Amino acid sequence: MNASSDTIILIPARLAATRLPNKPLADLHGEPMIVHVWRRAMEARLGRVVVAAGDREIVEAIEAVGGEAVLTPADLASGTDRIYAALQLIDPEGSHQMIVNVQGDLPTLDPRLIRQACDALGEADMSTLVAEISEPSECDNPNVVKAVLAAPGSSPYRRALYFSRANVPTGSAPRYHHIGLYVYSRAALDRFVALSPSPLEKSEKLEQLRALEDGFVIHAAIADTVPLGVDAAEDLEKAREMLASSSRGL
Repeated sequence: MNASSDTIILIPARLAATRLPNKPLADLHGEPMIVHVWRRAMEARLGRVVVAAGDREIVEAIEAVGGEAVLTPADLASGTDRIYAALQLIDPEGSHQMIVNVQGDLPTLDPRLIRQACDALGEADMSTLVAEISEPSECDNPNVVKAVLAAPGSSPYRRALYFSRANVPTGSAPRYHHIGLYVYSRAALDRFVALSPSPLEKSEKLEQLRALEDGFVIHAAIADTVPLGVDAAEDLEKAREMLASSSRGL
């Protein structure tokens, strides 16, 4: 997939985090974490990249390195609401029709995965990423969201049937670790944010179930790696080690 004016990558970020306050500004080798995420998104070379910030300090950090950021209300309910608010501010005329939501806590994200998720969208409403679980302990870990996929077809992606924090599906079928990176068609994002939280979404605390309950088609591309999400101080140390290793490998 080549860079296109139709595509925009939006990165939601805010300073108010319960487990790791001021997380987007955490130092990773001399730069805030959000700057590393922005760089990974730029390296995907898909189009415009904008950080949807809940705080002025995040905007300033991105603008200091020549990036684009927009200030959104601090009290929005979710990252999806934040990217939608940013989109209304920077693209009210609807020039961008493929919307990519990259979480702001993935500083070691392989840009190839962003492109893979975009390639999977096709005629679906949304696309995302999964990776087959190889570590048995992840199956019963509620912090690892599992994706239940339809049987393989002729395409390289699979249709997502359900997402859960439980160990699903039962039996010997492979388990898939869901990676929270989403691609939307513009129409699907407009439709999604207009919906109220659904019963299954509230039960599982998984926003993507709102889409499935409303009949969205979600394609899942199978990735070969799970990016490190930074949720706690120990994750920051892992990210520092991984970034240092990748720098030595250049």
